[in-house]
Amino acid sequence: MTTLLASDRITLHEGEALSVLGALPGSSVDTILTDPPYSSGGLTLSARQADPAQKYQHGSTKRRYPAMLGDNRDQRSFALWASLWLAECLRIARDGARLMVFSDWRQLPVMTDAVQAAGWMWRGIITWHKPSARPVLGDFKRDAEFIVTGSKGKPITHTRRCLPGVYRHNVNASRKVHLTEKPVPLLKDLLEVTQPGCTVLDPFAGSGSTGVACLQTGRSFIGIELSPEYAAIAAQRLTEAMKE
Repeated sequence: MTTLLASDRITLHEGEALSVLGALPGSSVDTILTDPPYSSGGLTLSARQADPAQKYQHGSTKRRYPAMLGDNRDQRSFALWASLWLAECLRIARDGARLMVFSDWRQLPVMTDAVQAAGWMWRGIITWHKPSARPVLGDFKRDAEFIVTGSKGKPITHTRRCLPGVYRHNVNASRKVHLTEKPVPLLKDLLEVTQPGCTVLDPFAGSGSTGVACLQTGRSFIGIELSPEYAAIAAQRLTEAMKE
């Protein structure tokens, strides 16, 4: 494990999620908001184990991104792996903490099982509607991803607003620096269910979008990223965001 950033509001570790999570103290974070590798993108094992740059980009023009690591598990190993890191997150979370985990439609059943196997209380599914998604000739448009939500025991309520179950945000492909980067405005919307000033853990930090959302909403952030290239990108991005 290498710590790239360490301040009163931002901590970023480079390393494998399970290893780093095992070194974090118990009952020390208020929220887990993360976008793990889906190991998806195909209907067959060979398709799921293809290069993510091919799986998750379509059309004749493909941008080049740093390699995504850990995105080639089969269904059974994905379920076991997800249960393990989710169980570590449960240990690290305080009582009443919130869990929000991104998933696509292929891995949604497995992820909801893993959340419950790890000991979290499953609380439902939020839909992220992506209007800019590519249409499918003769079939239904796959213009949604999902956020599986849970809590460590009874969740602590921090807002009097009735939050929506569907969020609509476009992906700005020309600005994103990670192959599967989630929009910061979407992450900020999701954080509304948490308490301002709370500590948010993201075991799969990617390019640091969750950390940017935390900085913009007055929350603290602990991130973990396996890829040295993406960890460096996240460190630079978070350093710049702290100056804003």
